[in-house]
Amino acid sequence: MAPIRSVALSLALGMIVSASPAHAGTQPGQPRSTRTAVHTGAHGHGLTIAMGSDRVQVDLMTANIVRIHFEPAGVSSPPTLLMDPHAARPTRNGQRVKRAVGGEELVSNSARVHWDRHTGVLHVDDAQHHPLLALNLPALQHGQLQLQHHAGDALYGIGGYNATENVDAGLLRQGVMQAESGEQGHAGAPLVWSTAGYGVLVDTLGGKFALTGDSITVSATSRKDIDCYVVLGTPARIFAAVARLSGHTPLFPKWAMGFTNSQWGIDQKELLTIVNTYRARHIPIDNFTLDFDWKAWGEDNYGEFRWNSQKFPDGPDGKLAAQLHALGMQITGIMKPRLHFDTVEGRYATSHDFWVPGEKASFDYFSHKLVKNIDFDIPAARHWFGGLALKYGFDDGIAGWWNDEADTTGSDTEFMNMQRALYDAQRAASDVRVWSINRNFYLGSQRYAYGLWSGDIPTGFASMAGQRARMLSAINVGAMQWGMDGGGFTGHPSDENYARWIEFGAFTPIFRVHGVLNEKRQPWVYGPVAEKAASAAIRLRYALIPYIYSYEYQRHVDGVGLVRPLLFDWPHDPRVANDVDSWLFGRYLLVSPVVQQGQTRKDIYLPAGRWSDWFSGKVYQGDEDIQLALDSKGWGDIPLFVRDGAIIPLQPVMDYVGEKPVTELAVEVFPSDRRSTFDYYDDDGSTYAYEHGAYFRQTLATQNHANSVQFDIGAVSGTFKPALRFYLLKIHGRPASSVIVNGKPLASRDSLGVLQQGGSEGWASGHDRFGAVTYVRIAAAAAKTVLLAPAR
Repeated sequence: MAPIRSVALSLALGMIVSASPAHAGTQPGQPRSTRTAVHTGAHGHGLTIAMGSDRVQVDLMTANIVRIHFEPAGVSSPPTLLMDPHAARPTRNGQRVKRAVGGEELVSNSARVHWDRHTGVLHVDDAQHHPLLALNLPALQHGQLQLQHHAGDALYGIGGYNATENVDAGLLRQGVMQAESGEQGHAGAPLVWSTAGYGVLVDTLGGKFALTGDSITVSATSRKDIDCYVVLGTPARIFAAVARLSGHTPLFPKWAMGFTNSQWGIDQKELLTIVNTYRARHIPIDNFTLDFDWKAWGEDNYGEFRWNSQKFPDGPDGKLAAQLHALGMQITGIMKPRLHFDTVEGRYATSHDFWVPGEKASFDYFSHKLVKNIDFDIPAARHWFGGLALKYGFDDGIAGWWNDEADTTGSDTEFMNMQRALYDAQRAASDVRVWSINRNFYLGSQRYAYGLWSGDIPTGFASMAGQRARMLSAINVGAMQWGMDGGGFTGHPSDENYARWIEFGAFTPIFRVHGVLNEKRQPWVYGPVAEKAASAAIRLRYALIPYIYSYEYQRHVDGVGLVRPLLFDWPHDPRVANDVDSWLFGRYLLVSPVVQQGQTRKDIYLPAGRWSDWFSGKVYQGDEDIQLALDSKGWGDIPLFVRDGAIIPLQPVMDYVGEKPVTELAVEVFPSDRRSTFDYYDDDGSTYAYEHGAYFRQTLATQNHANSVQFDIGAVSGTFKPALRFYLLKIHGRPASSVIVNGKPLASRDSLGVLQQGGSEGWASGHDRFGAVTYVRIAAAAAKTVLLAPAR
């Protein structure tokens, strides 16, 4: 890597480094003596650099988080909504301040921050003293954050794409970009990061980012006291730090791991018919989302919040919800940020000054009556709105919120605060988990059980292909809970397009379909061939629920979600630097959906490693392109590959999540020469008891050795007691001659069928699409070491 270019700083800025106040009589351009004051306080110590009356405070907040806070005239403003107000303050443990040649430095086991008193440059290096960034401190006095980096560093983040933008740029970022929430599916954050090992998060609502080949300049920030955090490490460590600073995601309810059918143009009779048809055909589904139809939209006396009793006569008293719950179905409903002006609620908003400032009333496109938008930045407005939503919706069976059209006011926080109103109200009144989808995203929103969908997209293969870059770029700014209108919102998809869209959606975080008024998105609408392909993809999703839900918890803890671009795990592979064709689904599955009409073959790049085709079992060596034959007539194939070292828990396919207790999990195991792990997670799936330790978490691990295969089951953490009794391990590779558990031989059985009929532990040999397999049935909830001796 080439050495970083020095940053030429002008002496005319007259920078002074001192612990004392500004030298009142000194003019810019006059040379001053310089020195640094290192302050020690109750929470550790950092570096204070004075520049006239201004100062810069530099701290290693954690081993890999460097906070650089510019305080003009020594004044600091409160953090914005980007930052988590409830986050525990880092303790700065492990930070050391050292005097160095020509300056001072802060050192941890992950970073070195060196201030050069002669040039005025703040250098940020990794633990091995490899230079990463150089910060021009005097530029802060001119409202700019200027950083220099190695030429050619790949940069990501800042913003994604709205529903209609061209996505040809893919994931890489360059040029001038605005950090904003945007509209129509856009995701934004004042975050730019690189696979070279660093990220820069600026605490601002909005801001301009100018990216060149070797520099990052941030300006037009909402805070005059520019406050930024430089994070060092892999993409996973960067997003763990972003979650620590901006807030962790609460868990969605477990049913949200399944399939959602959304529809505009429906009544109670049709809803019940559709749900019963799903159940009769055993096509799994957990949630039905209602559009305008569920509301008494346009009527006085809180019509924006209450059920439409003409279309849904059993909605207002909760009978409809109870009937659907008996079928394992949730009902979720649309919410709008606007109220009708000449109504009881509208007059209340007027009298309390709850409207968006300066906005004129306009005619609603659905009711054709005058409406105005609520200003959700007002705490009292949030409290009032959230209370009404609970009283008329949640209390009568609405289990989640589809928030729409709060992206038209130009505010980066309007959508965030709309969902915040609902989240805070529901958390205050109930222990039932909050679920929502929203049409834009600004970092910080994730704290409020906030999903993003990609806006009002058209149907067709080109639109479907464009959703790949939309999803992965949204994830690159922290919007880990992403979904789309499967099938497209406007237009009617062809049968093939629908089938392929369902296969794509099955490998996204939020799996749903939707269409414009009177469009139907049920699989049977698109003919028997499409129904067969779509139903198979949905069933595969439901088999993977234990795998998916474990990543739901991992995202909550570590900040990285179910879906991640390939560059997260292969940051130094140039082939994946801008790859949107494939992504990781969890750590161990790579998916590359078909997005071209009538495609018979697909070229796919597999990164370094050993890969197995999920459906055929064929093995591929990575770091190469492969060509996969496709079924252009039946549309039933999904390019899906298993990574070497994979541990993938599966459950029996059910019509809905939690239909039956899961007493045994099948665990597909692909041991490699390196130890690999998977943290299996479960809880009650519906409440926040997990926040108080009521969960089940157990680490599973495997590794090939020269003369054995080892599988470890770790100790259980948490107080939740699941129905789970056994793991049925399917350990692929060399056939075993014996199985030892905690030093004692395990009884063998004649076949898998015999093994599963019994109620005890044991093992058997067999063969499946991946080749030789050893089945080990082992009790869960206790630490064990399983050793397989290979047959000779």
